[in-house]
This record gives sequence, C-alpha cells and structure tokens, in this order.
Amino acid sequence: MTVIASIPVASLRSKLAGSAPLAARTAAPTNERWSVAAVEGLYELPFMDLLFRAQQVHREHFDANTVQLSTLLSIKTGGCAEDCGYCPQSAHHDTGMPASKLMPISEVLAAAQAAKDQGASRFCMGAAWRSPKQRDMDAVTDMVRGVRALGLETCMTLGMLEPQQATALKDAGLDYYNHNLDSDPSHYGTIISTRTYQDRLDTLNNVRDAGINVCCGGIVGLGETRAQRAGLLAQLANLDPYPESVPINNLVAVPGTPMEGTAPIDPFEFVRTIAAARITMPTTMVRLSAGREQMDEALQALCFAAGANSIFYGDRLLTTSNPQVEKDRGLFARLGLKAGC
Repeated sequence: MTVIASIPVASLRSKLAGSAPLAARTAAPTNERWSVAAVEGLYELPFMDLLFRAQQVHREHFDANTVQLSTLLSIKTGGCAEDCGYCPQSAHHDTGMPASKLMPISEVLAAAQAAKDQGASRFCMGAAWRSPKQRDMDAVTDMVRGVRALGLETCMTLGMLEPQQATALKDAGLDYYNHNLDSDPSHYGTIISTRTYQDRLDTLNNVRDAGINVCCGGIVGLGETRAQRAGLLAQLANLDPYPESVPINNLVAVPGTPMEGTAPIDPFEFVRTIAAARITMPTTMVRLSAGREQMDEALQALCFAAGANSIFYGDRLLTTSNPQVEKDRGLFARLGLKAGC
C-alpha cells in the first residue's frame, strides 16, 4: 500500500461517513473520497515529508520539469453585481476601477496572438459578470472560435451559466470553463452574499454536462482556518471527476475591498496547500495563480517542487499585476523548467 510519511492513504481517508456529499450529481464513490480530516492530515505532516510525497505523486503523472503556460485576459472589466469581498471589480466596492464594455473581438484575437507568440498554450478570457446575458453569447462564442483558430486552448470565466449557455460554448469549441468555489462552505458566507455555494456547484454541473473541461479552484488567505483550507480541497477533490485544472490563488488584498489589510498567509502554509492539492488530485493541472507577483523566486520554486505545474503568464491577471514574461523566462532557465502542456 502506498504510504504518506508512514501514514497509509487508507487511514488518511478515514471518517468519510461523516462527510456530507456536495450534491448527488457530484458525489464520488466512497472509497475515492477525501474527508476534511484526511486533507488536514496532509497539512499536518512534516513539511519535507509532505513535499516528498507530493513530488512522488507529481512524477507519477507529469514531467516534473514542465510547466504549462496560460495567459488571462479581462474581456469585460468592472461593474460586477456580485459582492465578492476580495474582488476589485465588484460594483459594491470603491476601488476606483471603472466598468468597461465587452472588448471587440479583433482586440481579443490580437491579445491571443501575442500570448501565443510569447509561449502561452492556453488563452483564458474573463468577464466581470454575474452571468452572461443572452445578447453577449454570440460575441463570446465568436471569441472562442477565433482563439481556437489560432491554435490555442481556450478557457472562459463568465460567471454562472445556464445549461443552454454551456452547450453554446461547447458547440463553439470551448476547452475549459473556470468557475471557482473560492473557499470552504463554512467560510464562504463571510466573503460572498450574492451567490450561494450551490449556485457555483450548479454551474459546474452544467459545464460538465455540456462536455467542457472544468477549471475550478479557490483562494487562500481570506482569513480562513487550516481546517477550512482543507475543506476547500476536499470539496474540489470530491467532485466527480475532480477538475482538470485547479488554480490556487493567494489573496491580493486590494485597497477598497473588504479584504484590504488582511494579514497574508504564511508562505509555507501556501506551499502546503499546493502539495495537498497535488496529492488529492493527482492528474489535475495545479496552477499557481493570483498573488504570484508577491512571491519571491524561492517561494515559487517551492511551489513547483510541491506539484504546481501551471502558471498564468504575462503582465496582468485580470486586474492585478503578474510577473513579467522575461522575469518568468529567467526563473524557468535557472530552475531548468520548460514550457509545455
């Protein structure tokens, strides 16, 4: 039996009977599920043991020296009706960010071509909407078709989706849809009041039913406890199947949002989160996402050692800064990493 620092996987997955299912649609077979207690057990391992186990799992499924590059473009910024406490694009917060209209398709395709020229293999498009209006669907599906024609994988995050909207995106050729759970259900209500946790699960179900790959992760550093961080990972790992792509975001406490002044998470705790995500979701792409600008190169290297194998690449990540392309290339060269899928 595979062991995690002398603790059998079976024992780390014990007490599953007390874990409530996410929903009937997302419940996985009992012997494949991770309880919150089991994920907490990973967090509690000695740091080096946890990294060693994460490396073992990572190397079983991926080239340990290859990192997938994605670029994220905000195709419609600001003015969002949601009140997410971390988001500078919310109309509920005074962050000085003006609302914009949906970008013209020509500008989106120009940005996608530039991303491809810089080495990105996936192009992600995000709109600050509660959900897309029907009048916007023709434009966003045309964007998907155009980006795919450039030879890039496509991803969109447009808020909540109805089944027919997910089907339209699939018909246009969308590869991935991003819709994060953000946090554990017990902490979620302290961050967001305009959208329920079940709303998020319903959108993920609609995306799955349409045959689109799921990109779904969360944010750490929102004032949650370790148990709540473990709870988020348990929610993700228990989706059936778990997401193909899991972005792990480190809170950027933007001035003007309710999260302004939030104490940053301990950097080793963040690395533990990456490692636990890798162990609980062995074949997913674990993406080092928002907050990377605030990380030094040593911390980023630890995240790659813990199993992160995807990054957002470019100068901006929706509305927050991101390490510049040349800086990333230099780090990759020093670590012996290469870009790939």
